[in-house]
Amino acid sequence: MAATRSAFMSSIFRIATARSLISPKARVSSTNTFSSLFQTAIEVSTPRSFHSLIASTRISVSLSQTDAHYSTTVPTRSLRRRISKRNNPKPVLDQSKFQETVSKLPPRFTPEELADAITLQEDPLVCFHLFNWASQQPRFKHESCTYHTAIRKLGAAKMYKEMDDVVNQVLSVRHVGSENLYNSILYYFTKAGKLIRAVNIFRHMANSKNLECRPTIRAYHILFKALLGQGNNSYTSHMYMETIRSLFRQMVDSGIEPDVFALNCLVKGYVLSLHVNDALRIFHQMGVVYNCQPNSFTYDYLIHGLCAQGRTVNARELLGEMKGKGFVPNGKSYNSLVSALALSGEVDDAVSCLWEMVESGRVVDLITFRTLVAESCRKGKYDEARRLLGTLREKKLVDRDSYDKLMNVLRKDL
Repeated sequence: MAATRSAFMSSIFRIATARSLISPKARVSSTNTFSSLFQTAIEVSTPRSFHSLIASTRISVSLSQTDAHYSTTVPTRSLRRRISKRNNPKPVLDQSKFQETVSKLPPRFTPEELADAITLQEDPLVCFHLFNWASQQPRFKHESCTYHTAIRKLGAAKMYKEMDDVVNQVLSVRHVGSENLYNSILYYFTKAGKLIRAVNIFRHMANSKNLECRPTIRAYHILFKALLGQGNNSYTSHMYMETIRSLFRQMVDSGIEPDVFALNCLVKGYVLSLHVNDALRIFHQMGVVYNCQPNSFTYDYLIHGLCAQGRTVNARELLGEMKGKGFVPNGKSYNSLVSALALSGEVDDAVSCLWEMVESGRVVDLITFRTLVAESCRKGKYDEARRLLGTLREKKLVDRDSYDKLMNVLRKDL
């Protein structure tokens, strides 16, 4: 046994020595040859029992390598960022376009002429380098028009890092700026998801000694819309709603009268955070306190919120008031009302609301159909549910796949 083991170890040593002398390129091409030599050495130099042990060891090693290569763990944020940079390499400046644009500028160009050149240039990277090139020219200083044009160009191209460089230059020059310029900065920062940066810009506007940079109702609109889009559930919506309410109070205290968009943002925020009574309070104050009449969006938000809490009586009252003013509810409001009526046991009223919805040209989703059929069956109205499905199919309100799914719901309850 000792002699056999010695012969096996010597053969392994010879193969390892020969492999170390092979160049890396030849080593890759000779992988299969090495594997066959390794297998031959094992078979010649070892008994069958030791051979089975080596084979099991090779299987476990290959499995561990496979598990290491095909990991099921979620990649970290830094790894995802590196993969994204690898898949999206940094763009390279087109020198020919840059030189062509520079050659078209007059010798002593004005900020307006530079802004026109940036506007006409389609390549945003060329625009960024042109902006920086102009900053280095003697007797030239950027003005609001050049800052604004460059920021809009870079923001539209989602080059937020380059846009941030231009914004820092704007913030360093106190006498330059306008509300339109800062509103564009707010818009693109919120679009990029940089809410903290946007809030800092807003504070800079509010504290600016330049009265032309002070925020108006439009700046508040941008922040309201961005904050409302951040909530993924009622809890996060409640957190952002606190910020919206503080901003609204600051707006009123600064002497800015809220319009219907700002008030609708409050209503929608309260509905999303499940504070429907607060939303109704704003609704009743719109005409009395703020001299602003609700529009169709106001009613849609409230009807959806009331239906989510099962308050179908209040929802139907608002629906009647809404239609009395000539407004037509949107599909979300109608779907919410039909589902809420069905879940509360008012199946007949839900069916009537459904046909009213169809006549108004609104699209009924599958969830509403499913809820209506299921609740009809739960009430024991199997024949009505079957006739409803037949009518939906005849009027081509559902496709074949949706019809089969609804029939499955009917069969399960039979």
